[in-house]
Amino acid sequence: MNDIAMIPGAMTLDGWAAIYRGAAPCLAAEARGRVAEGAAAVTRILAKDAPVYGINTGFGKLASVRIGDGDLAQLQRNIVLSHAAGVGEPMPVAVARLMMALKLASLAQGASGVRTQTVDLLEALLTRGLTPVVPAQGSVGASGDLAPLAHMAAAMIGTGEIEADGVRRPAAEALGKAGLAPLTLGPKEGLALLNGTQFSTAYALAALFEAETVFRSALVSGALSTEAAKGTDAPFDARIHALRGHRGQIECGAALRALMAGSAIRASHREDDPRVQDPYCLRCQPQVMGAVLDLLRQAAATLAVEANGVSDNPLIFPGTDEALSGGNFHAEPVAFAADMIALALCEIGSLSERRIAMLVDPALSGLPAFLTPWPGLNSGFMIPQVTAAALVSENKQRATPASVDSIPTSANQEDHVSMAAHGARRLMAMAENAAAIVAIEWLAAAQGCDFHAPLTSSPALEAARARLRAAVPTLGHDRYLHPDIAAAIAIVRAGDLARAAAGVGLPEVCA
Repeated sequence: MNDIAMIPGAMTLDGWAAIYRGAAPCLAAEARGRVAEGAAAVTRILAKDAPVYGINTGFGKLASVRIGDGDLAQLQRNIVLSHAAGVGEPMPVAVARLMMALKLASLAQGASGVRTQTVDLLEALLTRGLTPVVPAQGSVGASGDLAPLAHMAAAMIGTGEIEADGVRRPAAEALGKAGLAPLTLGPKEGLALLNGTQFSTAYALAALFEAETVFRSALVSGALSTEAAKGTDAPFDARIHALRGHRGQIECGAALRALMAGSAIRASHREDDPRVQDPYCLRCQPQVMGAVLDLLRQAAATLAVEANGVSDNPLIFPGTDEALSGGNFHAEPVAFAADMIALALCEIGSLSERRIAMLVDPALSGLPAFLTPWPGLNSGFMIPQVTAAALVSENKQRATPASVDSIPTSANQEDHVSMAAHGARRLMAMAENAAAIVAIEWLAAAQGCDFHAPLTSSPALEAARARLRAAVPTLGHDRYLHPDIAAAIAIVRAGDLARAAAGVGLPEVCA
């Protein structure tokens, strides 16, 4: 793994993306000084012998119960063990590592009161590829992502499981094998590890990175579909988009123009084409994809702030030796961002599927029925379009906003919650669905362009078509299609479709 310098509070989205894709964070040396100051402040606060939530009191509805000095270590251990109540499949390793890195960055700002050995252990787990096994269900996105973060913390104290090199082991065994000792929690440390939005934010960020790849790929597949249908590039004219003024629309129009520039297919029907206007799925690409781009950028801006913030409670202020209780753990910003990403993914797939449906319909595309040279004997792309339609409907169902839901917890002490955890967690499946839809469109659009031979498309789109044809040959007679679709999906998810046409300057979300 490559290391990436982590400056808590000043990480870029590119930095978080690098960690998601395997880089290990290396904590800036000056951060440990702030951590030590926060831990010293907790010691001074305890010496005042006043009740301070989470340090010498119970938690949630039990906040009024005072805990004696002799039980403070047990209090912190108990909160980890009791809150490790998650269910379901474990988090993907890449997302779990991102969650750990987000927690490291939060703790390292010195406002949580943990000791340097706590952040050192969290950093060591990331550096050595040790990932706690964290059940992905059980957080309502307020009072922190308590259950999943408790499973992370449990592994740090030697309980639960850790995965390393694809093998799960009991946490204590995995730590020992790596030369690490389980952590003995100090005052407030259990609560500090559990409190925060890092689970929800990790899932939302991971989905954002996947959504950017799908978005850029869909611009390319959409342009190729326009070529396959012998559509016009007139709706991409810069003057149209300048009059409306939306930044995303302007950029997407420019990208689509650039993608089709120099196409012999487009030149072949520039004159005397009896069609006056193309269907919306072609003509309105800049408007729809531009709105998607603007929405994803808004979500990215929210998540960039959240990832660099501190969402613990209470917060420690060493300058005045105060522990202030607040609500930074409430993940409403993340919930809203997740809902935005869900809407964007849904619309990317919806527009892409409409283009597939257009291409397989000879009345709309002018191409052979279902894109097969011998329709009737062969079904061609009949069922891939059905598959795409099924995935679109799945995403529509998943796109219902999560942020509008709430349910009281902890005996009504925590009476309004964000549902950010569920809202963010559903996005990964939505991104996979959207990538599959775009991959099917890419297959269909390339097949459609094959019928226009010897005419070729633009250099950018021919590069995208060549990338596909290196893995999937043109469809003649019907064959077992699943491997073709799987290969195209893998290329899209790896970002290679977007990279194949990257020379035109596709818009970016996270830059």
